[in-house]
Amino acid sequence: MKKFLVLGILFILPIVMYLFFASAVDNFSKLPILEESVGNLESFESLTGKQITLNDKITILGFLGEGAYNKKGNVFSLNQKIYKKNYEFRDFQFVMVLPLGSEDAARALLDELDNITDVSGWNFVFATPESIQSFFKSLKTPFALDEKMATDYVFIVDKKRNLRGRDEDLEKNEEKVYGYNASLVADITNVMVDDVKVILAEYRLALKKYKADRKEK
Repeated sequence: MKKFLVLGILFILPIVMYLFFASAVDNFSKLPILEESVGNLESFESLTGKQITLNDKITILGFLGEGAYNKKGNVFSLNQKIYKKNYEFRDFQFVMVLPLGSEDAARALLDELDNITDVSGWNFVFATPESIQSFFKSLKTPFALDEKMATDYVFIVDKKRNLRGRDEDLEKNEEKVYGYNASLVADITNVMVDDVKVILAEYRLALKKYKADRKEK
């Protein structure tokens, strides 16, 4: 009897697990797509010379502008509340956009971050104001860059370069969330933290389903 019970468990359990993960991925509440296929960073330079891309990455995207050091508070809040909790997720990265000529300010900021965290997922990229403006407009948000090519808002971009956020919910009297104001701790803590959890969970579940499918084959 025990033998049949063990064989039954060994046979049935993988099927149950597969159905569980498949159902979880289908029914999981995903973070809405607000804009598809935003621009990429082909013409942008990085501190290391490495080509930074948004493809196949979950990206927290920010625009620090010429006065990068003036956004230090934003950067450290994001590092503490978002980055440090998730940087070990393999395909997760931060990308901060600055105008050419801001390299020294970015290095100084990166050095300070390096004193408190692993900065392997932090990327700083540089381009002309025209290229930055064009790239920013591809997000199609209601926000604008200031004269220094900066904004306090940061954005979630998925592996297919789709802008993610929250849809308008009339029943809850909630507006669309295109981005998150990094200068407001409440916006990061009460909204962005949850949304980052949702999109990372979405990809974790998709990965589990993929692995389950491969085992079945």
